[in-house]
Amino acid sequence: MRKTAVLVLLVLLTTVFVYGKSGDVKKEGIMKSIHWLHHSSFRIESAGRVIYIDPFQIKNDKPADYIFITHSHYDHMSIDDIKKVATKDTLIICPKECEKPLKDLKKRVVVPGERFELGDIKVEVVPAYNNFKPFHPKKDLKVGYVIEINNARIYHAGDTDFIKEMKDLKNITVALVPIGGMFTMDPKEAAQAINAIKPEIAVPMHYGYKIGKKENAAEFKALVDKTIKVEVMEQEE
Repeated sequence: MRKTAVLVLLVLLTTVFVYGKSGDVKKEGIMKSIHWLHHSSFRIESAGRVIYIDPFQIKNDKPADYIFITHSHYDHMSIDDIKKVATKDTLIICPKECEKPLKDLKKRVVVPGERFELGDIKVEVVPAYNNFKPFHPKKDLKVGYVIEINNARIYHAGDTDFIKEMKDLKNITVALVPIGGMFTMDPKEAAQAINAIKPEIAVPMHYGYKIGKKENAAEFKALVDKTIKVEVMEQEE
């Protein structure tokens, strides 16, 4: 019995030595599952599922189980890109304003505040809007998502400013936030949002395409609290 206990202790110590805290293992695992495709477009491959968020100008047409759309602007709801990865079984999750353009596809229309499950995936639909700019008014009910898969909570903010509802987000593993400015948060505002949300990892997006420069990512990283890891991702080739 004593030998067994010692063996278990040695295994645990070795795990900590090699991988660090258990949270670090989760961080590394989930980041390997997330692929930045372009702009605000991501593919998540985890727990045997393929999930796209706002597919736009994508190069890999791996079939989707689920496609999440944040709003109807062309760089987020690209019908051509959706059709590249959608099959007859693919479920598209989208706000009301996307319903008609996606009328021929299988979908679930959502509003901010909804919570539901897709098998073993938990979904929270959260608001995304501009505080004073006219591009994404709150009344339009555009959205972001918290997708919980394989014990990780991934927040995709959509096109948004730093809004009061962000302060209610809890236990976020990875936060994908826009930093390009004009239509969304700029690096400074995005860093303020991240410092309020306190995710384990922050990933900048929505820059380098028409709005925002690659240098914005470095500015964002410098302004984020040092206890939060900032992962500046490379776009998938």
